[in-house]
Formats: sequence, structure tokens, C-alpha cells
Amino acid sequence: MKFLLIALNAKYIHSNPAVYCLRSYTAAKDAALADQVVIAEYTINQETDEILQAIYEQKPDVAAFSCYIWNIRRIKELVRELKKVLPGTDIWLGGPEVSFDAGERLKELPEVTGVMRGEGEETVYELVQTYAGKCETGNRYGANAEENIAARLAGIRGITWRDADGEIKENEVRGELDFSELPFAYQDLKEFENRIIYYETSRGCPYSCSYCLSSIDRRVRFRKMELVKKELDFFLTNRVAQVKFVDRTFNCKKSHAMEIWRYIKEHDNGVTNFHFEISADQIDEEELALLSEFRPGLIQLEIGVQSTNPETIRAIRRRMDLTRLKEVTNTIRSWKNIHQHLDLIAGLPYEDYASFRRSFGEVYALRPNQLQLGFLKVLKGAAMEEEAARYGIAYHSEPPYEVLYTGWLSYEEVIRLKQAEEMLEIYYNSGQFGYSVRYLEHYYENPFDLYEELAEEYKASGSAGTKHSRAERFEFLRRFGRKKILGRFRISDVETTGAEEEGSDMQKAEWTEHSEAWDELLFCDFCLREKPKNRPDYAKPQEEYRDWMKNYYDRYGRELRAHTWLHHFEYSPEKTAERGEPVREDAFLLFEYNRRSPMDYSAEVVRYQGEQEAVRQ
Repeated sequence: MKFLLIALNAKYIHSNPAVYCLRSYTAAKDAALADQVVIAEYTINQETDEILQAIYEQKPDVAAFSCYIWNIRRIKELVRELKKVLPGTDIWLGGPEVSFDAGERLKELPEVTGVMRGEGEETVYELVQTYAGKCETGNRYGANAEENIAARLAGIRGITWRDADGEIKENEVRGELDFSELPFAYQDLKEFENRIIYYETSRGCPYSCSYCLSSIDRRVRFRKMELVKKELDFFLTNRVAQVKFVDRTFNCKKSHAMEIWRYIKEHDNGVTNFHFEISADQIDEEELALLSEFRPGLIQLEIGVQSTNPETIRAIRRRMDLTRLKEVTNTIRSWKNIHQHLDLIAGLPYEDYASFRRSFGEVYALRPNQLQLGFLKVLKGAAMEEEAARYGIAYHSEPPYEVLYTGWLSYEEVIRLKQAEEMLEIYYNSGQFGYSVRYLEHYYENPFDLYEELAEEYKASGSAGTKHSRAERFEFLRRFGRKKILGRFRISDVETTGAEEEGSDMQKAEWTEHSEAWDELLFCDFCLREKPKNRPDYAKPQEEYRDWMKNYYDRYGRELRAHTWLHHFEYSPEKTAERGEPVREDAFLLFEYNRRSPMDYSAEVVRYQGEQEAVRQ
């Protein structure tokens, strides 16, 4: 018997912790069943036929799919075709996308035998046991196997299933499992090379945010600390690149969070990064003191702000001390050792366009390493599903059930926000335009307006919806910035500064200085991430500095050329970006690509100014 656990991930780099937990639980309960449970992981970017063929070649007796909002459409397509080519295979679904309307899913998909609701470890074990033909006495089912299997299904809690006559049955709810009795999901890390590993030390969430499924399970269960430390050792010993904790609010219990953070700090292997989703306003001074001691890149924090509108926060039943949140995130940012990822959600009650713009400005001012601009998803089973009509929230009928408009935000405004979000991803969250964007912010009262205007320019230029190379994105931003500078000095011609232009000589001189500094900012940003193959046209020629550069490499070793880039700058990138004005500071900058920041992967920079010693930035 082969019981195939199937995951369709959003990207190859992702993994699905659920299927590994299910397999490890069954193996721990009954070693004789271990080889009968097999995992198959694919991505939604693969062709349906490719996945279908791969499943068919495995010839499973049971195919069980792990269902989420990002993969349910593909899964529905797959199960319809799978039943045609493997009519004898029973198909089961499980996961958050099917747990709250299981009966409707079975009506929609007659090909499916049943749906597992809620926590699945014990449920899958009993299903595997049933399909393997094992009963309490160890006898196998005989000629009446179908009837006997149906009888066993009737006794499995936490499932909704279809009997031989096609009647849909809903069994009683399964109780909560002892979280510390569950086996560790990971054994062989060969399956996870170049992929993110997901790990949980708690289940449930003490908060009641109306848009979140985690709020349904208000009782938080924690894994025993001796188990957690043993499992962390496994990741550390194997030098895993990243472990992403899926605990919904990791620091909801201070003692639990502190003990794990201390253990990670004390056993740091210099390689592994740990990701946590936290409530920043709950962090106290003792926790901050510990976090300040972490090596750069050891951990990263995801912090859900969602909105800074007090009326919105109350409507979604969220508890948040915004003042404290700002204090904590600003303090953490000042250390430059922890990557912070802050979230906003567009489409929440009482948040109109102007209100969202204010929320964006307030959160942006915290200077997170990434600012995620998401859109409300009205999830099945979440409180927001019942409240949507009251708030005038219209959303897509199909997954991911994303907002179309609300009583405060029109569909046209949602489109504008999506366009601004695309620019935010490219020019802020990518981390590739740090100095350039910081400089441009000085032209706007609210940084949201920068991304909104970038989106308008992108659309006007015909670039919207098109993938561009990194060099093309820099060139677009260059034209955009030069246009802003021209507007500042009322110079008419974008490309020249000839005598025919409008404006005084002083304005032209200022325009020249600003445009030169702007070009240097862009080129510095370009060099920080990768060694240029060719110097772009807007980068100043370096002929007059050729002898200095040659002498440098002769002195320190010509082999440095392979992993460095040396360039002379007339303006200080940091000071110019910070002040929004050109700051002259002649220096040679050496970009070292074999030494990168663990925070944003930027090359380490050494500054040579005049005859001074090298200064690392």
C-alpha cells in the first residue's frame, strides 16, 4: 500500500512542514507503516501535466493533498484529472483551505473520498492504518474490504467523508494533540538542500485578529523545552541556512521566547539564520538587552503592524501599543544586527486611501529592512468572513479571496495600491536601491507618494506588467530622478544643460551638481550588489585614476580584481542620500564581493580618501 502525501509549494525554495510532520508521526506510531507513507513535493509553477504524470507513475493507493489558498486551484484541477487516470486511487484533502467547509468541498469535487479537518497527525495515522488493512487484531481485510474500510472510516474523528453510496458523513471533531508527544519532523536533510526549513514550537495564538485563522485556536500549546533544544541542535549541527519558526506569535510567552533566544545565541554556528514572527510591542527591556547581543544575521523578525488607524485596529480586534512598537523597532534598527520585516494590510475596515497613506508613512519611517504591503484576504473560517458584508467588503470568490473593494476603499484605489506595491517591492524591498531611494524621499512629504508616482511613470512608459533586467530598472529610476531634479530647478530640457535652457546660471550649476551626485548614488547602489560587467554610460569615466588603481592592485595583489570593484566617487553616497543634497567627498570605494553583509547581502566597502588609511563603511 502506498499513501502519498502531496504538497504543492509556492516556490521551490519553500518546503511543506505539514507532510513531514504527518509522515514522521505515522512512522513513530507504527514502524511497519513507515515505508507505506511517501512524500511528493511540487510547485505551482510546474505544468499540471508534469505533476499529474509524476503522481501517476507512483501509482498510489491513496493520494492526500495539503491545501492552502495559494495551491487549491491547482489541486482541484489535479484531482479531477487524477481520478480519470487512477480510478482506483482514493483522494483525500487536508489543510486550512478545506478544514472549514469540508462538506461543500466534497460536493464540489465528487472525485474526493474525504477531507481531514484540523490537526492531522493522528487522523492520517488512522487513515494509513485503515488503508493498510490493519485492524486491532492485525488481520487484513478480505473480500469485503470496501465495507470494512468504510466501517473504519466511520470511527475516525476529524474527517468528513463520502460512503459507498455517495452520502457525505461528518465525524466528530478530533481533540487537541499533546504537542510535545509529536515526533520531530526532520531526519534526512538531503531533501532540504537550498530550501527553507519550517519549524514550530507552539500551536495556537492568544490574540483574536478577525482576519486570521490562528485566532480560532486561542489556547497556545508549547513544545517541551528539552525537545526544542535537541531539535535546534539538529539544525545547528547540520548548518542549515535558514529555519523559519511558524509559531503565530513567537513571544506571546516571554520565558519560552527568552530561553530559545538564549540557546540560539549561545550555540550560534555563524551560519544559520532563524526567522520569528513576533508582537513587537510585547518586547520588554530584558528581551531587548538579549537581542542586542546577537551577531548580525543570526535572526530576523517579522512584525505585523497592519494599520496605524486606531479605529481599524479596534475593528479587527487587534491589541497593539503603537507607541511601544515604534520604540522597539527603532531601538532594534539602531543596532544594525537584526533584519526587520514589517507588515501592512490594505482593505481593512475604516481604512480609506488617505488613512492607508498615513499608515504607510508611519511604518515606513521606522525604516524596516522590508515593508510588506499586503491585501486583506477573507479566509474561510475567519471572523472576517462573517463580518465582510457589514463592512461592505467585496472579495474574490476564488482563492486567495483577496479584497476587491470596501466601504472605504474603491476598486480603483485598490488597483492604485497594487501598482504602488509593485514599485515598493522593486525599489525598496529588494534592497538594491538604498541610497537612491533615500535621496528621492526628500522630494516628498510622505514616502508613499514616491511609490505612487513611480507607479504612474511606470504605467505611462509602458513598463507596467513587464519584467525588466536589473540594469533596466536602474535606468528607469535614473530618468525618474533626473526629471525630479529638473522640476526642482525649473530646467526645461531633461538631457542637456545647454545655453538654450530656461533658468539662471546658478540653477544650471545646481542642476549639474545634483544630477552628477544622483548618477553616483545610482552607480554606488548598483556596485553594492554585484560587480559591474561594464561601466554604464552614466558612471563617470575613470581614465584619470587608472594609475592609482593599477598601483593599488599591484600593491595589494592583482588577484583582488576577480572579487572586487574599485571606483572613484566625487560625492559621499551616505551623506548625499541622508541630506538630500550633494555632499562632496572625493574617495575611492573598493567593493568586496567575497565579503558581504549578512543583513542585505551588500558588498563590504572600503573607503580610501587621499592618503588616509582605508576605512571600512
